[in-house]
Amino acid sequence: MHGWAAFGVIAGASLIFLVVLHGVTMAIGHRIGRYNVVDVAWGLGFVGIAVLSLILGPGDPLRRWLLAALVAIWGLRLAWHMHMKSAGKGEDPRYIDLLERAGGTGLVVVARKIFATQGISQWFVSLPIQVSAVTGPTDGIWVVVLAAGCGLWLLGLVFEAVGDAQLRRFKADPANKVRIMDRGLWSWTRHPNYFGDASVWWGLWLISASAWPGVLTVLSPVAMTYFLVYATGARLLEKSMSRRPGYRAYQERTSYFLPRPPQRTTP
Repeated sequence: MHGWAAFGVIAGASLIFLVVLHGVTMAIGHRIGRYNVVDVAWGLGFVGIAVLSLILGPGDPLRRWLLAALVAIWGLRLAWHMHMKSAGKGEDPRYIDLLERAGGTGLVVVARKIFATQGISQWFVSLPIQVSAVTGPTDGIWVVVLAAGCGLWLLGLVFEAVGDAQLRRFKADPANKVRIMDRGLWSWTRHPNYFGDASVWWGLWLISASAWPGVLTVLSPVAMTYFLVYATGARLLEKSMSRRPGYRAYQERTSYFLPRPPQRTTP
Protein backbone atom coordinates (compact mmCIF):
# COMPACT_ATOMS: atom_id res chain seq x y z
CA MET A 1 0.00 0.00 0.00
CA HIS A 2 1.45 3.35 -1.03
CA GLY A 3 0.67 7.06 -1.26
CA TRP A 4 -2.68 8.45 -0.23
CA ALA A 5 -4.16 5.04 0.51
CA ALA A 6 -1.47 4.41 3.13
CA PHE A 7 -1.96 7.91 4.50
CA GLY A 8 -5.69 7.22 4.83
CA VAL A 9 -4.97 4.11 6.88
CA ILE A 10 -2.59 6.01 9.19
CA ALA A 11 -4.98 8.96 9.53
CA GLY A 12 -7.90 6.67 10.34
CA ALA A 13 -5.92 4.61 12.83
CA SER A 14 -4.69 7.80 14.50
CA LEU A 15 -8.25 9.11 14.88
CA ILE A 16 -9.45 5.85 16.42
CA PHE A 17 -6.48 5.82 18.79
CA LEU A 18 -7.20 9.40 19.90
CA VAL A 19 -10.90 8.68 20.47
CA VAL A 20 -10.01 5.74 22.72
CA LEU A 21 -7.23 7.63 24.51
CA HIS A 22 -9.37 10.67 25.30
CA GLY A 23 -12.39 8.57 26.20
CA VAL A 24 -10.34 6.72 28.80
CA THR A 25 -8.70 9.94 29.99
CA MET A 26 -12.05 11.67 30.39
CA ALA A 27 -13.37 8.74 32.43
CA ILE A 28 -10.32 8.96 34.70
CA GLY A 29 -10.74 12.72 35.03
CA HIS A 30 -14.43 12.36 35.94
CA ARG A 31 -13.61 9.78 38.57
CA ILE A 32 -10.85 11.77 40.30
CA GLY A 33 -12.66 15.10 39.95
CA ARG A 34 -10.22 17.01 37.75
CA TYR A 35 -9.82 17.12 33.99
CA ASN A 36 -6.27 18.42 33.79
CA VAL A 37 -5.29 14.76 33.28
CA VAL A 38 -5.82 15.63 29.62
CA ASP A 39 -2.40 17.30 29.78
CA VAL A 40 -0.83 13.88 30.37
CA ALA A 41 -2.73 12.49 27.37
CA TRP A 42 -1.44 15.38 25.24
CA GLY A 43 2.10 14.02 25.05
CA LEU A 44 1.02 10.37 24.99
CA GLY A 45 -1.32 10.99 22.06
CA PHE A 46 1.47 12.24 19.83
CA VAL A 47 3.69 9.32 20.83
CA GLY A 48 0.93 6.89 19.87
CA ILE A 49 0.45 8.54 16.47
CA ALA A 50 4.20 8.48 15.84
CA VAL A 51 4.33 4.75 16.65
CA LEU A 52 1.34 4.04 14.39
CA SER A 53 3.00 6.02 11.59
CA LEU A 54 6.21 4.07 12.09
CA ILE A 55 4.42 0.70 11.93
CA LEU A 56 1.88 1.42 9.18
CA GLY A 57 3.84 3.81 6.98
CA PRO A 58 5.53 2.57 3.79
CA GLY A 59 7.72 5.68 3.47
CA ASP A 60 11.41 6.22 4.11
CA PRO A 61 12.34 4.01 7.12
CA LEU A 62 15.13 6.27 8.36
CA ARG A 63 12.86 9.29 8.65
CA ARG A 64 10.01 7.25 10.17
CA TRP A 65 12.34 5.95 12.89
CA LEU A 66 13.82 9.39 13.42
CA LEU A 67 10.44 11.06 13.87
CA ALA A 68 9.17 8.25 16.11
CA ALA A 69 12.24 8.59 18.34
CA LEU A 70 12.09 12.40 18.55
CA VAL A 71 8.36 12.45 19.28
CA ALA A 72 8.73 9.68 21.88
CA ILE A 73 11.51 11.53 23.71
CA TRP A 74 9.53 14.76 23.74
CA GLY A 75 6.10 13.25 24.43
CA LEU A 76 7.07 10.82 27.18
CA ARG A 77 9.06 13.50 29.02
CA LEU A 78 6.14 15.90 28.78
CA ALA A 79 3.58 13.30 29.91
CA TRP A 80 5.66 12.36 32.95
CA HIS A 81 6.25 16.01 33.81
CA MET A 82 2.53 16.82 33.62
CA HIS A 83 1.68 13.76 35.72
CA MET A 84 4.13 14.76 38.45
CA LYS A 85 2.99 18.38 38.29
CA SER A 86 -0.72 17.61 38.75
CA ALA A 87 -0.70 14.46 40.92
CA GLY A 88 -2.45 15.00 44.23
CA LYS A 89 -3.50 18.56 43.37
CA GLY A 90 -6.73 20.21 42.31
CA GLU A 91 -7.98 21.35 38.93
CA ASP A 92 -5.85 23.62 36.77
CA PRO A 93 -7.17 27.23 36.88
CA ARG A 94 -7.06 27.32 33.08
CA TYR A 95 -9.66 24.57 32.84
CA ILE A 96 -11.78 26.08 35.62
CA ASP A 97 -11.98 29.35 33.66
CA LEU A 98 -12.55 27.51 30.38
CA LEU A 99 -15.47 25.45 31.72
CA GLU A 100 -17.01 28.41 33.53
CA ARG A 101 -17.08 30.38 30.29
CA ALA A 102 -18.45 27.34 28.43
CA GLY A 103 -21.41 26.96 30.78
CA GLY A 104 -20.46 24.45 33.48
CA THR A 105 -18.88 21.08 34.16
CA GLY A 106 -21.47 18.80 32.54
CA LEU A 107 -20.00 15.82 30.71
CA VAL A 108 -21.15 17.08 27.30
CA VAL A 109 -19.47 20.45 27.88
CA VAL A 110 -16.31 18.79 29.22
CA ALA A 111 -16.16 16.37 26.29
CA ARG A 112 -16.65 19.12 23.72
CA LYS A 113 -14.53 21.93 25.17
CA ILE A 114 -11.60 19.90 26.51
CA PHE A 115 -11.26 16.37 25.19
CA ALA A 116 -12.73 16.64 21.68
CA THR A 117 -10.91 19.93 21.12
CA GLN A 118 -7.56 18.49 22.20
CA GLY A 119 -8.07 15.25 20.28
CA ILE A 120 -8.86 17.04 17.01
CA SER A 121 -5.96 19.40 17.61
CA GLN A 122 -3.57 16.48 18.17
CA TRP A 123 -4.64 14.81 14.96
CA PHE A 124 -4.18 18.00 12.94
CA VAL A 125 -0.88 19.00 14.55
CA SER A 126 0.52 15.48 13.96
CA LEU A 127 -0.11 15.63 10.18
CA PRO A 128 3.60 16.18 9.40
CA ILE A 129 4.37 12.85 11.10
CA GLN A 130 1.55 11.06 9.30
CA VAL A 131 2.43 12.47 5.88
CA SER A 132 6.15 11.87 6.34
CA ALA A 133 5.43 8.19 6.98
CA VAL A 134 4.28 7.70 3.37
CA THR A 135 6.86 9.82 1.52
CA GLY A 136 10.17 8.88 -0.05
CA PRO A 137 13.72 9.48 1.22
CA THR A 138 15.31 12.86 1.85
CA ASP A 139 17.82 13.56 -0.93
CA GLY A 140 20.36 16.21 -1.90
CA ILE A 141 20.14 19.66 -0.41
CA TRP A 142 17.00 18.67 1.51
CA VAL A 143 19.25 16.84 3.98
CA VAL A 144 20.17 20.32 5.25
CA VAL A 145 16.48 20.99 5.94
CA LEU A 146 16.23 17.72 7.85
CA ALA A 147 19.31 18.59 9.90
CA ALA A 148 17.92 22.06 10.64
CA GLY A 149 14.72 20.42 11.84
CA CYS A 150 16.67 18.20 14.23
CA GLY A 151 18.53 21.24 15.54
CA LEU A 152 15.33 23.21 16.12
CA TRP A 153 13.75 20.19 17.85
CA LEU A 154 16.77 19.97 20.17
CA LEU A 155 16.59 23.69 20.96
CA GLY A 156 12.92 23.35 21.82
CA LEU A 157 13.44 20.27 23.99
CA VAL A 158 16.23 21.98 25.95
CA PHE A 159 14.13 25.12 26.50
CA GLU A 160 11.14 23.08 27.63
CA ALA A 161 12.99 20.61 29.87
CA VAL A 162 15.35 23.16 31.43
CA GLY A 163 12.53 25.65 31.96
CA ASP A 164 10.38 23.00 33.67
CA ALA A 165 13.29 21.91 35.88
CA GLN A 166 14.10 25.49 36.89
CA LEU A 167 10.48 26.18 37.80
CA ARG A 168 10.23 22.93 39.78
CA ARG A 169 13.31 23.81 41.85
CA PHE A 170 12.01 27.34 42.38
CA LYS A 171 8.65 26.11 43.69
CA ALA A 172 10.32 23.56 45.95
CA ASP A 173 11.80 26.38 48.03
CA PRO A 174 9.22 27.60 50.59
CA ALA A 175 10.82 31.05 50.53
CA ASN A 176 9.55 31.48 46.95
CA LYS A 177 5.90 30.82 47.75
CA VAL A 178 4.81 34.41 47.14
CA ARG A 179 7.47 35.26 44.56
CA ILE A 180 7.31 35.28 40.77
CA MET A 181 9.74 32.99 38.96
CA ASP A 182 11.99 35.34 36.98
CA ARG A 183 15.29 33.45 36.92
CA GLY A 184 17.15 31.40 34.34
CA LEU A 185 15.20 30.94 31.13
CA TRP A 186 12.22 32.56 32.84
CA SER A 187 14.08 35.87 32.73
CA TRP A 188 14.29 35.61 28.93
CA THR A 189 10.69 34.61 28.24
CA ARG A 190 7.63 34.30 30.45
CA HIS A 191 6.86 30.96 28.83
CA PRO A 192 10.04 28.99 28.03
CA ASN A 193 8.10 25.71 28.12
CA TYR A 194 5.57 26.90 25.55
CA PHE A 195 8.30 28.41 23.37
CA GLY A 196 10.09 25.06 23.58
CA ASP A 197 6.94 23.19 22.55
CA ALA A 198 6.50 25.43 19.51
CA SER A 199 10.16 24.99 18.51
CA VAL A 200 9.87 21.21 18.79
CA TRP A 201 6.94 21.11 16.39
CA TRP A 202 8.47 23.53 13.90
CA GLY A 203 11.52 21.26 13.96
CA LEU A 204 9.41 18.15 13.34
CA TRP A 205 7.69 19.95 10.47
CA LEU A 206 11.06 20.80 8.89
CA ILE A 207 12.01 17.12 9.06
CA SER A 208 8.76 16.21 7.30
CA ALA A 209 9.24 19.06 4.80
CA SER A 210 12.56 17.56 3.70
CA ALA A 211 10.59 15.23 1.41
CA TRP A 212 7.62 16.20 -0.75
CA PRO A 213 4.77 16.78 0.08
CA GLY A 214 5.64 17.26 3.76
CA VAL A 215 6.06 21.00 3.27
CA LEU A 216 2.30 21.26 2.68
CA THR A 217 1.60 20.44 6.33
CA VAL A 218 2.90 23.86 7.46
CA LEU A 219 -0.47 24.75 9.00
CA SER A 220 0.13 22.08 11.64
CA PRO A 221 2.99 23.88 13.45
CA VAL A 222 1.11 27.15 12.86
CA ALA A 223 -1.88 25.66 14.71
CA MET A 224 0.33 24.33 17.52
CA THR A 225 1.90 27.77 17.97
CA TYR A 226 -1.55 29.36 18.04
CA PHE A 227 -2.72 26.94 20.74
CA LEU A 228 0.39 27.58 22.83
CA VAL A 229 0.27 31.37 22.53
CA TYR A 230 -3.38 32.34 22.23
CA ALA A 231 -5.72 29.42 22.98
CA THR A 232 -5.15 27.03 25.91
CA GLY A 233 -1.54 27.96 26.67
CA ALA A 234 0.12 31.25 27.52
CA ARG A 235 -2.96 33.50 27.26
CA LEU A 236 -4.99 31.51 29.83
CA LEU A 237 -1.99 31.17 32.13
CA GLU A 238 -1.33 34.91 31.96
CA LYS A 239 -4.95 35.58 32.87
CA SER A 240 -4.66 33.60 36.10
CA MET A 241 -1.11 34.75 36.92
CA SER A 242 -1.97 38.43 36.47
CA ARG A 243 -3.80 38.32 39.81
CA ARG A 244 -0.55 37.63 41.66
CA PRO A 245 1.45 40.53 43.18
CA GLY A 246 4.52 41.39 41.15
CA TYR A 247 3.42 39.74 37.92
CA ARG A 248 2.67 43.03 36.20
CA ALA A 249 6.25 44.21 36.75
CA TYR A 250 7.52 40.84 35.52
CA GLN A 251 5.47 41.26 32.34
CA GLU A 252 6.97 44.69 31.73
CA ARG A 253 10.58 43.52 31.86
CA THR A 254 10.30 40.03 30.32
CA SER A 255 9.42 38.95 26.78
CA TYR A 256 6.01 37.33 26.37
CA PHE A 257 7.01 34.39 24.14
CA LEU A 258 10.13 34.74 22.00
CA PRO A 259 13.29 34.75 24.18
CA ARG A 260 15.26 37.98 24.55
CA PRO A 261 17.61 39.38 27.20
CA PRO A 262 15.65 40.74 30.18
CA GLN A 263 15.10 44.49 30.27
CA ARG A 264 16.71 46.44 33.07
CA THR A 265 14.34 48.22 35.40
CA THR A 266 14.95 51.32 37.49
CA PRO A 267 13.99 51.02 41.19
